[in-house]
Amino acid sequence: MTEANEVEILLVEDNQDDLDMTLRSLRKANLTNKIQTARDGAEALEFIFCQGAFAGRKFENPPKVILLDLKLPKIDGMEVLKRIKGDPRTKMIPVVVLTSSKEQKDVIESYNLGVNSYLVKPVNFEGFAAAIQELGMYWLLLNQPPKS
Repeated sequence: MTEANEVEILLVEDNQDDLDMTLRSLRKANLTNKIQTARDGAEALEFIFCQGAFAGRKFENPPKVILLDLKLPKIDGMEVLKRIKGDPRTKMIPVVVLTSSKEQKDVIESYNLGVNSYLVKPVNFEGFAAAIQELGMYWLLLNQPPKS
């Protein structure tokens, strides 16, 4: 983990294998120096909104992108997405849903809530690694977000 005020990627994932695979893929693309992980929706919201264990974090330094699983304990990914996109302070943070769900209702609901991208996790490591590397490169290096 990194200093909480320097985070570029917030990775919200409860499955240890998927977390490890994502971190390994980001490391392979040299994009792991400023990553914070959250293992459930409640922890993600505490980090984003500088509450609980993250109360000392500066709200003015949001992550550049949030990679969000939908199937999370405590608070599910749809509720996390709804709160991020429903708050004027955080609605401009790009959120990429990174999930195993191919269900159209999840895709539609995610876009209705304001998700920036919806990526179904490829089942094999090579496909997953390539997708994560491209995702990281785009959102961290190519995307031009508005100044806060």
